[in-house]
Amino acid sequence: MKWSEKAASPGRGDGETELSGYQQALRDRFLAAPVLPAPEPWQPVFKPYAAVGGLLGIGFASHPDNGNDLVMVVSQAGHGLFDAVTGEKIARDRDPDPEDSTPDAVADLSCPGLGPIAGSRVRIAGLFGGGLHTGTEDGWCVEVVSPAWPHDRVLLSRGSGMPHRGPHGEKWWHIFHSHYSELRATGFSPSGRTLAVATSSDVTLWTRRTAPTPNGPVRH
Repeated sequence: MKWSEKAASPGRGDGETELSGYQQALRDRFLAAPVLPAPEPWQPVFKPYAAVGGLLGIGFASHPDNGNDLVMVVSQAGHGLFDAVTGEKIARDRDPDPEDSTPDAVADLSCPGLGPIAGSRVRIAGLFGGGLHTGTEDGWCVEVVSPAWPHDRVLLSRGSGMPHRGPHGEKWWHIFHSHYSELRATGFSPSGRTLAVATSSDVTLWTRRTAPTPNGPVRH
């Protein structure tokens, strides 16, 4: 959902029309909403983010030993791998093979894994395309809106599926404002336990504990 600051008048012949009253009210609502912390059970992983200059994209994997979500970061300075629960950088490749340094070299936009996921490939979402999950099985949704393009806003909601339904701070939360760098990717891990926002300069992560399983304890 993208809203431009400029809307042409009807009849100009350039294919643009003015915003409807509903669209204008929605745009104004997004513009007025301040950035809020993500609600429970989401917790920030970094304080407040991990700086990654020249970031091109990110992808998710699962740690083969403990099952934690992993976030692979591809940048102009190489590849890195973060534990999405602890925030620890657990692997780094400053000089990947040229043919695998960026995901656009292959059809599925993937790069080779490193560290504990070496030998696999990770699909990367970001500058060259691709995407992350926009929802979780238990009803959390994330959406990007741009009421003052090119500054993107990331909205988190649960249940309604539309962030403009219900009060801000109760039904939906404006959790990130990309006013200083270009947004690269945003979305959930396949497990639904991690939410990531990547810009051209940094990565912001939130993590949560899943609900108890029928035959086991609460786990990350």
